[in-house]
Amino acid sequence: MGWRHPRVWSATPVLVGLTLGGGMGWLTRKFGLAVDNLVSAELIVADGRILRAAADDNPELFWAIRGGGGNFGVVTSFEFQLRKIGPLIDFALFFWELDQGTEVLRMARDVIATLPRDINAVIAGLNAPPAPFVPEQHRFRPGYALLVTGFGSAEEHAAVAARIRQALPPLFDFVTPMPYVELQQLLDDANAWGRFSYEKGCYVEELSDEAIGVITDQLPRKASPLSDLLFYRLDSAYSEIGDDDTAFSGARSPRYAIFIIGLAPTRELLAADRAWVRSFWDALRPYAIGIGSYVNGMAEFEEDRVRAAYGAAKYQQLARIKAKYDPDNVFHRNANITPAQLLGPP
Repeated sequence: MGWRHPRVWSATPVLVGLTLGGGMGWLTRKFGLAVDNLVSAELIVADGRILRAAADDNPELFWAIRGGGGNFGVVTSFEFQLRKIGPLIDFALFFWELDQGTEVLRMARDVIATLPRDINAVIAGLNAPPAPFVPEQHRFRPGYALLVTGFGSAEEHAAVAARIRQALPPLFDFVTPMPYVELQQLLDDANAWGRFSYEKGCYVEELSDEAIGVITDQLPRKASPLSDLLFYRLDSAYSEIGDDDTAFSGARSPRYAIFIIGLAPTRELLAADRAWVRSFWDALRPYAIGIGSYVNGMAEFEEDRVRAAYGAAKYQQLARIKAKYDPDNVFHRNANITPAQLLGPP
């Protein structure tokens, strides 16, 4: 259920970066991307003007900032449509051993295909955390996890949890009500300040058996216990928005967004997993939807991949708007959109 009145938020760097690139998260299946819930923004453009961007005020700019990244100015505030969640949600984590990867991914594929929009699932390849709910003998063990969050009835969530246990009994699981704010902090410890990271990603239409074969072959090759693999299912509310309604760098047909993340406490250990991320991404390319990916999941902004992320028509439209608001490309340390007058051949 949505709340009637929007809310203005001061624009912190994390919130700005997440939103301007699109904004995926736990609620994407239920309410769409962050940009789908953006009502307006205030930003300072390259010539120093302070502009409001909304459907009825600089609408072209409003379209561009909803997915076009930090190419058009410095955002100072956002106005979002509020959504009512919690304060408690239902959470479940199921964990299986590494050699069960094929069975886990096939099971997850089948379960996710039938989930109601009030339930979200994230597939992960990771080492079990040293959390209190993880049996001591399984802490730091590499494997596969399925994280299932319920934003509707507890009974609906419990039925999905029971189906998962019956289909493939996990090594361990953790099922509990949880404050929504705690859910949002779930990945904080693994991504603590000072860690070294590198990532690449792609979209796949389905978890085909061929793609699963690549995943189960590549995941065990990571060196750092912090490195991981995440699959976000994008459908329901995500797919109810038109491809061209926002500048978001991805079509709105149902799909998975895959994030291959190298994460390490030292530069030396990251070097090994940077090579792992690149090798993994190369191996998945035959099963991906083009070479484009979610711009918030890029660590390197090669021009061909940025163009591919948006597609030719959307990129050209963004380039034209960029030329109007930032003709000298002041804002370029990003997944850069080149102003139209500076573009070379497509």
